[in-house]
Amino acid sequence: MAVIWTDSVKEIAGCKLHLSRAGSGPTVLVLHHDIGSPDRLPFYDALAQKHDVVIPHHPGWGKSERPAWLRHPRDIAAMYSWLLADLGVTGVSLVGLGFGGWIATEMASQAPTAYRRLVLLGASGIKPPEGDIMDQSIVSYIVYPRSGFHAEAAFKAVYGDVSTDQLEAWDIAREMSFRVAWKPYMYSQTLPHLLGGVRTPALLIWGDDDQHVPISAAHAYEKALPNAKLTVIPACGHFAEMEKPDEVAGLVTGFIGNDHPTA
Repeated sequence: MAVIWTDSVKEIAGCKLHLSRAGSGPTVLVLHHDIGSPDRLPFYDALAQKHDVVIPHHPGWGKSERPAWLRHPRDIAAMYSWLLADLGVTGVSLVGLGFGGWIATEMASQAPTAYRRLVLLGASGIKPPEGDIMDQSIVSYIVYPRSGFHAEAAFKAVYGDVSTDQLEAWDIAREMSFRVAWKPYMYSQTLPHLLGGVRTPALLIWGDDDQHVPISAAHAYEKALPNAKLTVIPACGHFAEMEKPDEVAGLVTGFIGNDHPTA
C-alpha cells in the first residue's frame, strides 16, 4: 500500500519544528540521527503501514529552526514531550536512531510509564565501557556518514552521488551536534543513573559493525534499562534502518505491535 506523507510545522518553545507524518494506528515518534534524515526512507514507509508515524526534524537540523538557547539533548527531549502533548496522542512508542536514541532515553527517564515501547538503534547517550563513540570532528563530512554503513553499496543506495546540498546539511548537523553534545561528547554522565526507573519495555538494535557507537554501549543500555532486550544484526553498520530496512522494520513493528513483549 502506497504511503502518503504530509509535512507541517509546529511551534514549540518558540521554535518552528518541521514534521513529516503518515499512516494510522498507534503513534510512533521516530527521532533521527545526528546526521539528519533523508525525507523518505523504506523503513519509514514500512512503519507507516501499521502505525501513525511522526518524524520531526530536530531543532536546528533539516527544515526546523534553530533555537539560540538550545544546549543539551535533554532540551530536545522536553520539546518533544511538549510536541506530543500538542498533538494530543497517547500510548506513544519511541524509536530513537543513534543520537535520536539518546533523546528518546531522556524522554523515557523523565516519564518512566508514559510510553508504550522504546526502541533504540545504535543509541548514543551512554559512555561505552569499551571503545569510544566516533568523533566526527576529526573526519570529513562525507567519511562520517559513509563509515556508518557496513557496505559501500548500502551508502550509495541511500545517498547516491552526494550533492552539495547534502554536504551542507551534514555540515549544519555537525555544528548542531557540537552545540548540544560536545562536553562530554555524545554521552551523558547522569543518564545511566536515571534509566533504572524506566518501566517501558525496550528493544535495543545494533549492527555488528557499528563504527559510530561501540556495541559495548548496547550492553550498558541493556544493563541500565530494567526491561530491555538486545538484538544484533550481522553485516550491518550504525545506520541499521537504512542498511537493512526490511529486517529492522520487521523487528520494530513486531516489538511495538506485541502486547506482551519478552525483554
